[in-house]
Amino acid sequence: MTQLLDKPAAGTAPATGPRTPAERTARRRALLHWIAVHSLGIAAALFFVLPFVFVVLTSLMNDQQALTRDLTPDTWEWGNYERVFNTPGFLTWWRNTLLYAGLGTVLTLVSSIPVAYALAKFRFRGRKLSLMLVISMMMLPPQVVIIPMYLFWAKQMDLSGTLWPLIIPMAFGDAFSIFLLRQFLLTIPNEYLDAAKVDGCGEFRTLIKVVLPMARPGIAAVALFQFFAAWNDYFGPQIYASENPAAWTLSYGLESFKGAHHTDWNLTMAATVLVMAPVIAVFFFAQKAFVEGVTLTGVKG
Repeated sequence: MTQLLDKPAAGTAPATGPRTPAERTARRRALLHWIAVHSLGIAAALFFVLPFVFVVLTSLMNDQQALTRDLTPDTWEWGNYERVFNTPGFLTWWRNTLLYAGLGTVLTLVSSIPVAYALAKFRFRGRKLSLMLVISMMMLPPQVVIIPMYLFWAKQMDLSGTLWPLIIPMAFGDAFSIFLLRQFLLTIPNEYLDAAKVDGCGEFRTLIKVVLPMARPGIAAVALFQFFAAWNDYFGPQIYASENPAAWTLSYGLESFKGAHHTDWNLTMAATVLVMAPVIAVFFFAQKAFVEGVTLTGVKG
């Protein structure tokens, strides 16, 4: 009977003694560490988010308030975006940018994936030398070769005033894309490729049926890198398409728009939001594949 009375009631937590000073110190340090880490994270998030918030709020102000120190609009002028869209040439810049970024990304993937697959999985004479050449091309600034490239495309091919001098070279591979894809393909075990060949698949079919489905995160990362680079490219369109306003992209056209509306900061900010919005939307929906591809970890079975 005494033993039954000494047992704790069912469903009640056993009594715990007072914490020792060492336990209290460790708990306090863990709490301070948690507060410090999350405070730094919040500060970093605000550092990146607040400029975008400022741009959006300014884009919704009227012409007079945009030149003041006000941080929030008195009246929400959503018509500023309509005014930007109705600007002559703005939709043309959109079309040109989509052509440049979209077609360029597709050509880069089509041309870079086979090269990366060969460098990652094939054993041939000169493989290391080929990889060194790819890495060397990554280190070569585009400004170094811009003069001979311009003379070739403008004088020999007569393609100045268009975006084709920027799009066509993407059909011959990109050094950074090849290197990144090669690093990801190295994580795919060779046993999968050997099993496909035992089943009668050739190299091309193995690449299409086995490698590409397993390399989707890496391909997504490369596609996003290339899309963002083309969407934000200012140097290339300035060199080849500056003489023809019908071939301008958003990045180059935005500079012209800013010059024409240098006192209308609300319209300039609205145009900036419209240029950034597609990139932010693409990254928001593809961030999981992007992060997974950049980390170069894991194998999809």
